[in-house]
Parts: sequence; C-alpha cells; structure tokens
Amino acid sequence: MTDKIAVTLRVNGCDYRIDVEPRRTLADAIRTDCGLTGTHLGCEHGVCGACTVIVDGRAVRSCLMFAVQAEGSHIRTVEGLADGERLSPVQQAFHDHHALQCGFCTPGFLMLATAILEDNPRIGADDLRHALASNLCRCTGYHNIVIAVQAAAEKMR
Repeated sequence: MTDKIAVTLRVNGCDYRIDVEPRRTLADAIRTDCGLTGTHLGCEHGVCGACTVIVDGRAVRSCLMFAVQAEGSHIRTVEGLADGERLSPVQQAFHDHHALQCGFCTPGFLMLATAILEDNPRIGADDLRHALASNLCRCTGYHNIVIAVQAAAEKMR
C-alpha cells in the first residue's frame, strides 16, 4: 500500500488540504478530493483537453499532472471563472454564440481560451485556431467556438 502525502492545493483562491497517493492526478484530486466536478475527464492521456485547468497562468492538462506537483501553485478551474452570477467574458461569449452542444468539452475549452486570451488578447485568427485545435470537440465542428473566443477577445482588449 502506498503512503499518502499531505498536499495543500490552492484552487480558485481556496485552500484544500488533502492526503493523496503520489500517483494521484491533479484532475482526480480536483474532482474527488476538492469536490469540483466541472473539470471533466475524457481520454486521461492528455489528448482531448477536457481536463484543462490553469496552473500559474498556463493551460495544463490536469490528467497529466500529479496533484503533488501542483502544491504551491495557483490553480483555476471552470468553477472559478464567473464572478458570482456574472459570467466571465469567455463564458458569456460561449453562451451568446452557441459555442457548445453536449457541453462535455466546454470546461476544457473555456479554460484553454481564458489562458490564451489572458496571455494575448490580440491573438491572430490563425494562431487562435491553431491553439484551440489542441482540444477536441465531437459536436460543434469548432466554428462557433472560434467565433465565441474571438468575441471574448474583443471584450478583453
């Protein structure tokens, strides 16, 4: 049996003191130990992007990071995007431009788009499409996702 390690994860500004096995992924810790189920698990191999969160300002596939690696970092999940009832610019744009269908991939896209736009709200259309192509969606064909992120970029400039 593997000994557990005490870890404090700072997620959306709140500290979660948890005990985890060293091999526990950040995605599993966020969902199970912190109770924040907005981060979805898809492929669990870092391919689909459904588990994307922001760690210290960078978009990260949380299924590829161990929880113990995230100690001392600032983690943001989809639950931390809105300000109370007020949606973030990216969330509002996804709503306004119908950038989701089944919704499974949406949290990952929201987090990826937020990280991209916070880093560079003036990102060009080609670079944006290239960056968003790293996440997978089986429903929308990406068209409305790109339009929504471009609309959010306009608001964030």
